[in-house]
Amino acid sequence: MALEQNSSTHPLLPPTTEDQRFDWLRLLRSRRVGVSTFYRLMGDYGSASAALDHLPDIARAAGVDDYSLCPEAVVQAELRAGRDCGAQLVCRGDAAYPEALCDLDDAPPMLWVMGSTDILTRPQIALVGARNASSLGGRMARALAAGLGNAGFVVTSGLARGIDTAAHVAALKTGTIAVFGGGVDVLYPSENAKLAEDIVAQGGARVSEQPMGLQPQARHFPARNRIISGMARAVIVVEAAAKSGSLITARIALDQGREVMAVPGHPFDARASGCNMLLRDGARLVRSAEDVIEALAPIALAVPAQLPLDAPRAQDRSLAETAQLHQSILDRLGPSPMGEDQLIRDLGTSSRIVSPALTDLELAGRIHRQPGGLISRVI
Repeated sequence: MALEQNSSTHPLLPPTTEDQRFDWLRLLRSRRVGVSTFYRLMGDYGSASAALDHLPDIARAAGVDDYSLCPEAVVQAELRAGRDCGAQLVCRGDAAYPEALCDLDDAPPMLWVMGSTDILTRPQIALVGARNASSLGGRMARALAAGLGNAGFVVTSGLARGIDTAAHVAALKTGTIAVFGGGVDVLYPSENAKLAEDIVAQGGARVSEQPMGLQPQARHFPARNRIISGMARAVIVVEAAAKSGSLITARIALDQGREVMAVPGHPFDARASGCNMLLRDGARLVRSAEDVIEALAPIALAVPAQLPLDAPRAQDRSLAETAQLHQSILDRLGPSPMGEDQLIRDLGTSSRIVSPALTDLELAGRIHRQPGGLISRVI
C-alpha cells in the first residue's frame, strides 16, 4: 500500500507564533523540498509541524532511506542572521505579503525583506533590461522610472548593472524594490552596495526568497525573475539582447498573465534585438511613462482573493502501481523543462494522481522543478 496521507481542506494560513514560523522555514529549507512540494505537504497535513513529522516516511517510501530534515541549528542560524541585519520574514498570508504574488502557482511561501514592508502592498511596475545599457537606454529607464514613480507606482527591478540600476536610482524618492537572487543581506553586484543601502534608507525594500547569506548563482536568477514580474502589474523591457535574462523575465510575465511592454530600438543595435522581438510578437510599445499609464487604465487591476490551497487525498496504490506511475512520468520527461499541465495531459490522468507522485520523485532527486510550473528529469 502507498503511504496514506491526511488531506486538509483548510486554506493555507500564515504562521501566528514563532514556533510555527520556525517550522515553515525548516520545512522549506529541508532537502529536496521545493516550493511546489512545500504547498503539497502543507495541503496534505495542514501544518508545517505535521508535514515535518511525516517527511522522513514520505522520503523513505520514495526510496530515500537516509533522508534527514534541515537541522534545527541551521534554521536558528538563519533566523538569527535575519534579526542581526534587521530583516523581516514575511510569510504568504501575512498582511505585508505582496498580494499579486498569490496569482502564482509557485509563489514563494516566505520572503526575507529589508526595509519597508508597507511598500510591498503598493502597485508595482517592473522595469528590466540590459546590463551593458547604452547611454540612451539608461536615460530612457530613468525617465520611465521617475514618471511612473510620480504617478504612484513602485518601480521593481533586480539591482543588476545597467537598466536595473538606472531604474532604482530614479525611483529612490518615490519608492523602489530590489529583488535579489541571493540572500537579502548579500549586496550583489558589489558596485551597487551603496545603492542597495540607499533603497532601504529611503523607504524602499530589498527582497529575497533565498536563505540569509547565500551567494547568488546563475541558477537562482530565473527564480528571482518570477518574483520581479509576479509582484508587478506590468513588465517593461528597456534594451535586451535576443538571449538575455530580461527576455526570460518577459516570458515568465506572459505566463503569469502580466502585461509586457517594450521600448523599441534600432534594428542594428544588438542590445535592442530582444525588445524588437517582443514588439513583433505583440508586446505594447512604450515611449514614455504616459504610454504605460494609459495601457494599464482599462485593465482590471484588482487581484483575486487568495484561494484555499487544498490538496486532494492521494489514491491508495500498490507498490507496483506506484513504481509504474513513477516510471511513466520519468519516461515522458527529459533534461528540457516540460509544463506540469502538459505532462498530466500526456499521461491521460488527473493532477489528483500525478501531484503526489511528483512530490515523491522530487524528494528522491529524480526530477527538478523550475519556475513557471516546469519540470525536468535529473539526468
